[in-house]
Amino acid sequence: MATPSGLIRALHRGARRQNTAVDRIFSGIQPTGTPHLGNYLGAIQNWVNLQEECGSVLYSIMDMHSLTMPREPALLRQNILDTTAAVLACGVDPKKCLLFRQSLVPEHAELAWILGCLTNVPRLLRLPQWKMKRTSQNNEGTVGLLTYPVLQAADILLYKSTHVPVGEDQVLHLELAQDIAQQFNKKYGEFFPVPKAILSTTKKIKSLRDPTAKMSKSDPQKLATINIADSPDEIVLKFRKAVTDFTSEVTYDPASRPGVSNLVSIHAAVTGLSIKEVLHQAAGLDTARYKMVVAESVIQKFAPIRNEIKKLQEETSHLVKVLEDGAEKAKELAAPIYQEIRRLVGFQ
Repeated sequence: MATPSGLIRALHRGARRQNTAVDRIFSGIQPTGTPHLGNYLGAIQNWVNLQEECGSVLYSIMDMHSLTMPREPALLRQNILDTTAAVLACGVDPKKCLLFRQSLVPEHAELAWILGCLTNVPRLLRLPQWKMKRTSQNNEGTVGLLTYPVLQAADILLYKSTHVPVGEDQVLHLELAQDIAQQFNKKYGEFFPVPKAILSTTKKIKSLRDPTAKMSKSDPQKLATINIADSPDEIVLKFRKAVTDFTSEVTYDPASRPGVSNLVSIHAAVTGLSIKEVLHQAAGLDTARYKMVVAESVIQKFAPIRNEIKKLQEETSHLVKVLEDGAEKAKELAAPIYQEIRRLVGFQ
């Protein structure tokens, strides 16, 4: 297994260059229930590693962001608990980080208003997530959907975070946060550090039914997505039905063989092996047999996590307490920073 530092590299606008210290890390996850394989490999696995590397780490269950897409209140409440159980089961430790629910810290929304007054609408309209997600809202889109990148900036800047683990599809949103921080500093004096990105080295995990698209919880094809709490039988079925091609040999060529290459990426990510090592192990296997090898690797990886999720889901009061305790500590960090922001902008 690669070491944590080998799994993570900081990129984008000079992150960690010249041994720059990582002072404070902030990241969040929307409460969509039990995360899928892509969530784990692209984000949560790095969260577990980063909490060992940095002395100040904040992870948030982003329930305010989840309102940008329609959800029933009862489902949202359950999803918050299920997501929390999954994050804890994966190894996020509240003793090593602050794990909290976003809406329990009202300064997030208050700072978002201030930062929104420094952000121009055309910039938000150009963000690809707006263009993509508004199609699910009959091409209209809500104000919340348009402005949630500003709330993301507030999430980060409220704690003067210096680094943010992000996926490739969130880099533009972090660039917006960087620009907002610089705009605030220009108007009110140097105050916010300009946060840098930490990108995972894990290849983006694709849909098992459409390997040109990323794996998604909202994919209408149920066989497309591996949830980390799936049973062994469900995992085997999904990999057996995974789309590949008519070539039986196992190779890695994402451009011309996206399906089998996605399987290789998953195999490498869950075992900690390199692509080259995985291909060496797969020598002589056809894709049908290789699918079962990958399925077994995923089953072994998530068996203990799945069992822990089930256990934690029965401990609702514990999950609520973890989030509330984390929120109290987050408020302690945010309060003096936000009070200074209020003074700078003229509120007091």
